[in-house]
Amino acid sequence: MKKEIFDSYTKAIAKQFHLTLDEMFENSKKRHIVDARQMLYYACMERPIRLAYIKKFLAEYGYDVQHSTILHGIKQAKKLIDSDPDYKEILDKIQSE
Repeated sequence: MKKEIFDSYTKAIAKQFHLTLDEMFENSKKRHIVDARQMLYYACMERPIRLAYIKKFLAEYGYDVQHSTILHGIKQAKKLIDSDPDYKEILDKIQSE
């Protein structure tokens, strides 16, 4: 069940940020890619999906990340959502799909 939710969020976020799934999970620090991943972490935590599951699902896409990175990403996404209405709109679209 949680995997299906994660996958639907992944596809929706990649679409909103105009990324392929490969681009989204490449080991890159490009701002638009990082923002997309952080939005994914945030959306999953809002669901709620446990950190361990998020980490596991990311690893299935070939993206190995630490728990602390996910927590940091959630905080950064929260800041973006609170300060930029466009990110709030993206999150609302993703969660309504």
